[in-house]
Amino acid sequence: MNIPSRVTDLVDLKTKGLTVTCATSFEILPVDFAYRDNPFQAFIFLCRYKGNVDGEDFEFRKCYARGCPDNLCAHVSQAVMVANRYLQKDYRKLEKGGIEVEKRLFTLEDMTHKFDGYQKDSGATLVIHDYINIAKEGNDTTVTVELEYVPGVEHFIGYDNEMTFMMVGFTITCLGEINRFERCLACYQTEREEEEKEYRISIANERLKTLYEEFDEVSIIYEKRFF
Repeated sequence: MNIPSRVTDLVDLKTKGLTVTCATSFEILPVDFAYRDNPFQAFIFLCRYKGNVDGEDFEFRKCYARGCPDNLCAHVSQAVMVANRYLQKDYRKLEKGGIEVEKRLFTLEDMTHKFDGYQKDSGATLVIHDYINIAKEGNDTTVTVELEYVPGVEHFIGYDNEMTFMMVGFTITCLGEINRFERCLACYQTEREEEEKEYRISIANERLKTLYEEFDEVSIIYEKRFF
């Protein structure tokens, strides 16, 4: 059995008849991103999935959002909402696959408790699947896809961790407006690039493939790009 590293892997193993248990825990980490000539700090919203598959332990992590205290990316209060929307989507996938998991969510209170001063009132935040639904209603929608490797340093208590984040940026034109949305598709330890990069690319591209299939279903105009 290959050790699961995605929510989809857990569902596939359960479908094959294996016993799968799973629990989640959350981390909100400050990360220094070396973005082109404009380095900045943001907070990433990580969920760690831990559990057991037929007696074998597994653990993997997934980044659900990135938030900034300025306008270099989504504000942290918006990032909480984005993270929870995608987390709930994965919970539904697990539940549909027959895997029980406590449906815990990120909270803005946890965010502001850890990083005082970053709370900000904001309205609803659209994610890429909202635009898919808008296109499904018959509205012309065009998406420009940009892919990028972004190096960053995660700051844990007592140590730092250099990571490379595989980011996708969507520039979406619909309903007379242009909006931008970004998402991390996969990441790997920078110092383990030779061992991890190829596998993480396969994960990122599978996630892109799934999104592109959803684009095709609702006639979104776009050009396929892969890592």
